[in-house]
Amino acid sequence: MKKRILALLLGGVMVLGLAACSSSGSQSPSPSASAPAASAPAESTPAEPASAVKVGGIMLHDENSGYDMAHIEGLTTACKNLGLDLDTQLIIKYNVPEDENCYDAAVDLAEQGCTIIFSDSYGHQSYMQQAASEFEDVIFVSCTGDNAAASGLANLKNIFPYTYESRYVSGVVAGMKLKELLDAGTVTDPYVGYVGAYPYAEVVSGYTAFFLGIRSIVPEAHMDVQYTQSWYDPAKESEAANALMARGCVIIGQHADSTGAPSAVQAALDGGKTAYSVGYNVDMLSVAPAAALTSAQNVWSVLYQTTLDKFLKGEEIPADFATGIKDGAVSISALGQSCAEGTAEKVEEVWAGLKDGSLNIFDCANFTVGGEHLTSYTESYGMNGAETITDGVFYESVIRSAPYFDLRIDGITELTAE
Repeated sequence: MKKRILALLLGGVMVLGLAACSSSGSQSPSPSASAPAASAPAESTPAEPASAVKVGGIMLHDENSGYDMAHIEGLTTACKNLGLDLDTQLIIKYNVPEDENCYDAAVDLAEQGCTIIFSDSYGHQSYMQQAASEFEDVIFVSCTGDNAAASGLANLKNIFPYTYESRYVSGVVAGMKLKELLDAGTVTDPYVGYVGAYPYAEVVSGYTAFFLGIRSIVPEAHMDVQYTQSWYDPAKESEAANALMARGCVIIGQHADSTGAPSAVQAALDGGKTAYSVGYNVDMLSVAPAAALTSAQNVWSVLYQTTLDKFLKGEEIPADFATGIKDGAVSISALGQSCAEGTAEKVEEVWAGLKDGSLNIFDCANFTVGGEHLTSYTESYGMNGAETITDGVFYESVIRSAPYFDLRIDGITELTAE
């Protein structure tokens, strides 16, 4: 109760209404089934002066993690662009695990006067929700959460980029290299590996998009996924990459947050093995100058700035917000020296297709599940059994912002899923 009273004494920030997912990305058609019903939005109240606002951030790790570094840069860039003073109006807590420490961090930030608080990891969301239920005049934004719309809390929000877009494009880069190796006779088996953190929908969606990008160039490609059961563990990620290369994988992708996998691939290449890497979050050329082809990247500043701008203006923040290349929210890093000839031109072609909507990454005609092309699939968690496929296309991050593509398509084998 004391925390609740303290919260009520904080700056007068509006209590925003719960809204259905509103996506402004390139894949605009929404599934035919309706998203979970949203309560009517509360009327906007006058915004606080920007100089009176304090913003809080909760990071799972620190700048040593590429994923967290992308968030740190995104949040600080957004605050600077909106005229906030980073020294007095932004408080970031680092190395906050996905447990009660997140709740404690959220409470501390609220009690320090933060009226909008972001967290950057999926496992933070239940603790953000707990804090949101106590501090009703503070906005809590879980950047990889999926429960805001279903929570019944008007001050709990989710934001996430269309990561599958950058994954797909990075897969096209990998596919171009794989085709070059096959055409030259350097390799005969189009065998790809992927280091994944956990068997969550976010990871499954990403590695599937990556694989489909490869298959758009090399249709016979196949892929193994090795899980580490950790978002950030350089040793495990290196071990996973080495295990995949030992099985014969010649390109290693990743959805894990360190340089462990690219470093292992560079060492293998230096040792005479044919092996190349596609990273995540940050440019990996510094640790894998010859092995790194590119990295899939999220431009978090776009999502942070859009959300903060609405907050500062006293406008409604949707319960779910997602966008992609159409708004500049995803990208890939610079192409490495080992990329195949013609890769840059192919990348531009694919980006153009994503921007104008002519390319649908999860077109069900391009993959099978158990040998069948799907025409219907419902995902129930927080979405009341909503249909995800419309006119033969699985529409990702439209019903809610966080990924929900959890199909295991043919051609991909999970080695250590739990």
